[in-house]
Amino acid sequence: MESKRNMKEWVDSILNSDHRKAMPIMTHPGISLIRKKVIDAVTDSETHFQAITALNEHFPSAASTIIMDLTVEAEAFGCKLNFSDDEVPSISENLVNDIGSVENLQVPDLIHGRMKEYLEAARLSAANISDKPLFAGCIGPFSLAGRLFGMTEILTAIYLEPDTIIKLLRKCTILITEYTRAFKRCGSSGIIIAEPAAGLLPPEMCDQFSSDFVKHIVDAVQDDHFLAILHNCGRANELIPSMLGTGAGGLHLGNASDIIGALDVIPSDILVFGNLDPVGIFKNSSPKDVEKATISLLEQTRWNRNFIISSGCDVPPGVPFANIRAFYTALEKYHWCNFECRMDDSQRRA
Repeated sequence: MESKRNMKEWVDSILNSDHRKAMPIMTHPGISLIRKKVIDAVTDSETHFQAITALNEHFPSAASTIIMDLTVEAEAFGCKLNFSDDEVPSISENLVNDIGSVENLQVPDLIHGRMKEYLEAARLSAANISDKPLFAGCIGPFSLAGRLFGMTEILTAIYLEPDTIIKLLRKCTILITEYTRAFKRCGSSGIIIAEPAAGLLPPEMCDQFSSDFVKHIVDAVQDDHFLAILHNCGRANELIPSMLGTGAGGLHLGNASDIIGALDVIPSDILVFGNLDPVGIFKNSSPKDVEKATISLLEQTRWNRNFIISSGCDVPPGVPFANIRAFYTALEKYHWCNFECRMDDSQRRA
């Protein structure tokens, strides 16, 4: 059943609030909370759901998110994967390499691979988390095509045989669109479309090989009750005009991007998420440094009501809970500091 949450109202509530919001993309700490392994969550919907629920109970995120697993759609097409206990799966070999193999590639149904597990995890989470939106996740079309064709190979092929890549992108887009529609039917309030490979494209080619296809997905699903967020963890500043052209209601940027420069050019009614380093800050820093980095980014973006502080990408396995607590503690300290400053200003005016 589709979500009844009005996401336009949710966006408006953020834009009109003095209270800063946080939405780090992190499910892996939830897996640790329920004492399971990554392989359990990425292969079993019940475990995945329990991890999302546990995280929601422990930390005050503005929304819940499912795992950012960029192998699910490629596996459905037929790619072989490498699995390990404590890391997200990885692609073991390319699936297509020329026009013939691309033309013979069949768009799979949603029952293939682990797609049904992720859809069920979203359904369970949406049915049981009522206090905030749930964002599902999918890979973007160019990133999926790169996993099927090979990233090095596709970056050459867009110059030498662009028609082959366009054919491949069309098939990728068909699957992603149907997958996203299924997440919507499962009750998700939105989708995070992860398109990191677009960060490798020259700006003049981003529309042709990424954004035009993302726009097709966004147009198919985004409405008042379902919000599309486009994620790019590459150097995305030069690609922002192209990303905006997709019509996505939110942009999620990684730590390789200049978030302040991005906010200067992104319209104030488009949500912007980012961009604390998920490894350098969340995983490898001390709690004190996490708190310092969080407050610094909040200060730099204090006038941008459309900014939601987040990790630059999916928080990896093994992040210390002390660092996650430090992130939220910094957010609370920032709120109290601003509240006291407003009170002081009010008393001075009186």
